[in-house]
Amino acid sequence: MCLYLQADFGFNEHHQNELINYMRFAHSKRALRLKTIDSCFQDLKDSRLMEETYTVDEVSDMLDGLQVLVRGEVEMELINTAHTNALLLQQLFSQAEKFYLRLQTDISELENRELLEQVAEFEKTDFKANSKEISRLQEDNDKLKARLRTLESQAMSTLDEKSKAERALKDLQKSQGDQQSAIHAQEITTLEGTVAEMQADFEKTLNANIASQKDLQDSLVSAKHDLLRVQEQLSLAEKELEKKFQQTASYRNMKEILTKKNEQIKDLRKRLQRYESDG
Repeated sequence: MCLYLQADFGFNEHHQNELINYMRFAHSKRALRLKTIDSCFQDLKDSRLMEETYTVDEVSDMLDGLQVLVRGEVEMELINTAHTNALLLQQLFSQAEKFYLRLQTDISELENRELLEQVAEFEKTDFKANSKEISRLQEDNDKLKARLRTLESQAMSTLDEKSKAERALKDLQKSQGDQQSAIHAQEITTLEGTVAEMQADFEKTLNANIASQKDLQDSLVSAKHDLLRVQEQLSLAEKELEKKFQQTASYRNMKEILTKKNEQIKDLRKRLQRYESDG
């Protein structure tokens, strides 16, 4: 591409690159203005073409309005192009005057069809090369986006599995807690019955041995000791049940699942951070 331009215009590499940059700038401005003109027609279709039939006066009115819009856009682009070219010449003349040079321009050459066709062919060749590069970059960008969506999906799936595991663990703990509470309630009821029987026996003994104060005191002390022993047994039973619950296979499996899910999430987050750093 650069060799082609050098053969036709005689520029060195630096000036070739300067011309390429300017032509790309002009192409982008032209494409933007054409999009604006296309939007003028689309706006007319969306806002005015609502009926199946129109009168001549209505069609003429719509075309007049469209003409004003398109004329304004084209005139603005032509004026902007002229001003842009003037600024470009101003830069070149300013640089030349620093070295006491006087540049000359041949206005007639601006309408040389052969040279204009050469420039047009060069722009077409350069645009095709840029289009291929843009397509390649767009394809790479689409692949990266697809990869990012996959990682996000995996992260969401892992979080969902973690939430399910946490809910299952809570349900298991609740179920075990309810079962443990039922066992405690049954033991308390049994112990209360035992205490009630002991109190009944104590009262019976008290009534039967009312005459012996010493026997009465001994029975009272013995009953108190039995009551303390029963309360201690109840406390030990609660601790033993709690220890057995924590040693169950279901509890250990849930803990292992949560630990693995947390490690997966940490790994996915590290991979996402590396991807964002690479991007």
